[in-house]
Amino acid sequence: MRKLDQLVIGLDSALRTVVGITTAGRLNPAKNINENEMNDIERRHSAGLMRVNHVGEVCAQALYASQGLFAKTSEVQRQLDHSRHEEEDHLAWTAERLRELNSRPSLLNPLWYAGAFAIGLAAGRLGDAHSLGFVVETERQVEAHLNSHLEKLPQQDAKSRAIVEQMRQDEVAHGSAARNLGAADLPLPVRAVMRGMAKVMTTTAYYL
Repeated sequence: MRKLDQLVIGLDSALRTVVGITTAGRLNPAKNINENEMNDIERRHSAGLMRVNHVGEVCAQALYASQGLFAKTSEVQRQLDHSRHEEEDHLAWTAERLRELNSRPSLLNPLWYAGAFAIGLAAGRLGDAHSLGFVVETERQVEAHLNSHLEKLPQQDAKSRAIVEQMRQDEVAHGSAARNLGAADLPLPVRAVMRGMAKVMTTTAYYL
């Protein structure tokens, strides 16, 4: 029955994620920051980067939902659920920022979600240690990606920077929590494939 409940909840989450119905449980870090003036090029660049970040959160929802289906212990399940809820905050924040920048989410979000869900299923079926190892490596790569965005965002875009910085802190915490629960180290070839797939996603999502 627990698995059936998870599937129903997962389907509801998938639909809400793909169509853009998301609600943050925490205050948007950019809420009380003034919007600074940017030219059209800077605004489009910020929007492209935040669209990439939004896609990353769409994928995070899929990954945590699918990995949670195969969690063997309640402790691991609780941590996956906790991380997924914080990632939903990120999803809502980045969606709000895209609207403020007069832009839109990726047109390929259903594809991103489906692909990430399939990857999460594969990781989850390997057992908790390897599933948690996948979380650790994913969050390590996401942290590096967010660090690069903090460098690439226009200096005056303080609102986007505040969101990305909070996201970065949360991702570090998620990786640390997974490591403390007994994550296994992933083989180098697997980590390389993950980096390659992430590169394809980030490059495409910037425009589409």
